[in-house]
Amino acid sequence: MLRVLFTLKGSIVKRIALRCLGVTLLAALIVLIERHYPALFYPVSATPFTLLGLSLSIFMSFRNNACYDRWWEGRKAWGQMIIEVRSFVRASVVIEDHALRAQLLRNLCGFAHALNARLRNEDELRAAQPWLVEGQAVTPHNVCDGILQAVGKDCAALAISDMRYTLLEQRLLGLSQVQATCERIKGTPLPFPYTLLLHRTIYIFCLLLPFALAEPLGWLAPLFTTLVSYTFFGLDAIGNELEDPFGRDENDLPTDALVRTIERDVLSALGHEPLPPALMPVEHVLS
Repeated sequence: MLRVLFTLKGSIVKRIALRCLGVTLLAALIVLIERHYPALFYPVSATPFTLLGLSLSIFMSFRNNACYDRWWEGRKAWGQMIIEVRSFVRASVVIEDHALRAQLLRNLCGFAHALNARLRNEDELRAAQPWLVEGQAVTPHNVCDGILQAVGKDCAALAISDMRYTLLEQRLLGLSQVQATCERIKGTPLPFPYTLLLHRTIYIFCLLLPFALAEPLGWLAPLFTTLVSYTFFGLDAIGNELEDPFGRDENDLPTDALVRTIERDVLSALGHEPLPPALMPVEHVLS
């Protein structure tokens, strides 16, 4: 229990510590002034802060739910990618040319690496290159889609039944849908005015709260102000982190580990030994 209370790894505390400390020091300063110069302070009712805090909590819950939905949808999309790749591996057993089959499956690994890099604003081609055939041409502005086009072209040239070809094409369609879903999440953040309004309201609330608590609570005011600011600043920071679930923050999706899972499945299907090790959590965080 104590370990959960005091752990910092994966916690939002590190991102909001300075803000909480600033509000706490402000509250202490206001209490100090109120104790020495009480005439400067007019009695302030806590009722407006109660109503504002309730409204702010409801407002934050809507935003955090929207951000969590983005994180959850990204998680489902990457899970669907693993399903589509495994299904393609099973359906590809009809390909008699083992070299061509290996090329197609390795291209899928390249697709996973390229999409991971694309969502992190990194070099897609560089990420996918180790898995592609030397000299393979792909669309430079969209490496992921270029890889799927190359795989689809090779599948169309296979001497297999229409039903088998349809199965392979359906898997490629599923991968294309995964890419589009992730790009939609990445490219359409929550409306900025919506987020900006919440940021400003939180700061105003936390900065004004000590004026209402200084007289009735005395030196307990900084403590309660810290608790309130920790909650509001923390929920705001968590929403910011979940809004883009494909980055490298501690609570983002472990896409590196998911890509490694795809690598292991493909290489195992091709008979490679030993397989690259599965990625494990480092200090309780899986990347």
